[in-house]
Amino acid sequence: MTPGSGPAPESPLPVAPDLATRARDFRLRMAVIARETEVALDMTRDRYGRTVHEGAAAAALAHRDKSAVEAYATHLAPYADALLDAARRALDELPPARHLAGWRTVLDGLAVSAAEIRRALDRPAATGSAVRTQHAALWPHLAAWADHGSIAANLADQNQHQHHKAPPTDGEQQAWTERAQAAQQRGELELTESWYAADGQPITLAHLIEDDDSRVVALQGDPDAPGWQVIGHFAHEYEAGQVLPAAVPPGVLRADVSEFNRPVPAPEVSLQELIRDVVEAQHAGDASNALLGATQRGYDAGPMIRLQELLETAGQFASALETVQGRQIAARLTALGRQIDFFTREVHDAAEDLGATVAVLPPHRTPVLRVRPRPAVDTTPPTPPPRTTTVRHR
Repeated sequence: MTPGSGPAPESPLPVAPDLATRARDFRLRMAVIARETEVALDMTRDRYGRTVHEGAAAAALAHRDKSAVEAYATHLAPYADALLDAARRALDELPPARHLAGWRTVLDGLAVSAAEIRRALDRPAATGSAVRTQHAALWPHLAAWADHGSIAANLADQNQHQHHKAPPTDGEQQAWTERAQAAQQRGELELTESWYAADGQPITLAHLIEDDDSRVVALQGDPDAPGWQVIGHFAHEYEAGQVLPAAVPPGVLRADVSEFNRPVPAPEVSLQELIRDVVEAQHAGDASNALLGATQRGYDAGPMIRLQELLETAGQFASALETVQGRQIAARLTALGRQIDFFTREVHDAAEDLGATVAVLPPHRTPVLRVRPRPAVDTTPPTPPPRTTTVRHR
């Protein structure tokens, strides 16, 4: 049997939780492979992040591709189709929700990737260069499974460990909601964890504190918006986790993101290096260039531009949370981004003015030798002065 073939007929397929575990194990193995590859690639780059050892970089990527293929063939290939079948069955049983169409598309994409990988494993290349080419072509499919196989795993594993109990009555639910709302107004409703259930409803765990007594409650809805309610109360988090709807994989900020297939980073000069450039500068133009490097835009943008991009991206993330606090924080980050943009332009103008001064540091700013001259080897060191003892009187 080839590594890409299904298990033998006499070998029963694992049950859904075991299939999910296979996918999670593969992701962990891929994370180790990706980390080791990043370490190897860092050794091939200069201090600005530019690749200077092309051969070593190519060898590191080839080793990554080969290791990923072997990990998939050993741990996931015999079970990928069964996992997708279990995930699709679970998906068909879920109540309607906004994310289900996207999940179905993800499962279809994983099926395509599984077929491509199986085709290559069934017909492996013969020569060394052809093997490397084949493995490189499989990397995007392997990365897809590492990135998104958790969705299939979660679907296959839905409700496997849940022990549902009867929900609280309407009167009990209303009473607990009012108690939680009163605690929130007192500042004694401490939110601890949040997730989304399969039906798309947000669930948040919180500690409800009353008279030095704490109780775990589960809230449904945005705790900072009107309309949320308590859907359960528990002695501790473990009990809540056993009873409440299971968490589903959270979304992504950008649909094309890939933790295992990141783009090559652009060359970058660190802020520490720019500071050092100013410290070591003697001409105004050198200090000016350091400031201009910090405000440089484009492909190899400077640290100040990257900071502005970070604020903008974090603002997009906060807004994408679709909560009251998320929108408020997004507005704050947007305002800070505008301030950074104004500040960056001011620094850029000051840098140009500094460069236009055509000045150097005055000579009276003399350096201090960091290493003092040592006596010659064949010379006798001077006799130290006699030690005197001072007697102190009370």
